[in-house]
Amino acid sequence: MRINRRDFLKWSVAAVAALKLEMDMDKLNTVLAADTDPPVIWLLGSGCSGCSISTLNVTNPTTIEDVLQNKISMKYDSTLMAASGESAMQALENAANQYNGQFILVIEGAIPGGASKNYCIIGEQDGVPLTMYDAVLKYGPKAKYVVAAGTCASFGGVAAAAPNSTGCVSVKSLLSGQTANPIVNLAGCPVNATVMVQTLLDLILTGVPSLDNNSRPSKYFNTNIHSVCPRRGKTQVPQPGIYGCYKAVGCRGPYNQSPCPSLMWNNKQGWCIQSDHPCIGCTSPTFPLNPIINA
Repeated sequence: MRINRRDFLKWSVAAVAALKLEMDMDKLNTVLAADTDPPVIWLLGSGCSGCSISTLNVTNPTTIEDVLQNKISMKYDSTLMAASGESAMQALENAANQYNGQFILVIEGAIPGGASKNYCIIGEQDGVPLTMYDAVLKYGPKAKYVVAAGTCASFGGVAAAAPNSTGCVSVKSLLSGQTANPIVNLAGCPVNATVMVQTLLDLILTGVPSLDNNSRPSKYFNTNIHSVCPRRGKTQVPQPGIYGCYKAVGCRGPYNQSPCPSLMWNNKQGWCIQSDHPCIGCTSPTFPLNPIINA
């Protein structure tokens, strides 16, 4: 017998009552109330899973435990879910049909279109392989919101870098004109965990945020890194690892907008410049350039 998380929680309430045990009812009610919010379906395409790992390490605005238990209803994520094979694919189909027009579709990684779209197959439906390419085309128009997690999904990124032999494309280029709301690009290699989680909460609570010309939330991508760099005006140095300005070795800070200087990484432990490395411009539509830096 299969049982989903909501049913398990309801069963838990009944079990606690029957056994006359104590339970934090406020917390449990919050969890159950999440059923009314737009659920999330997370598809993983051509990528390294780095955006998933980044999201799992979130600490601000809250932890991933709180996110998954109390903030969002994750209906399908092949990286996180225990189900696999046919049951996982059935869960995906059921969620998309039950919440048609209501769910948030998160797409991580670029979408390969080469080799008849067969470079990335996410499972089978009715015995027929379902490619990532066809899954995005199938579920994207059914979603209330579509989020491209990371630069590969947003702009093609590393997966679509020349010579792009797998024919990878971005989410926006594949779903252009087919979504109910503008696609939200959360650029970054990987996506910043705070940007990822807070944007999902914003979509649930208030809808699509203000976006810049690259469809990125303006509140996170309105700052040119060079304008706030703590090394601005310092002596230019010839290689990474030496304290100073990295403009001479190809730092992309003057041309890149990113939340890195304010949100930083690893629970605000640091960011590239602070760790003695030039900005590589990973939130830019042109990422990755070759070479990434000139050192």
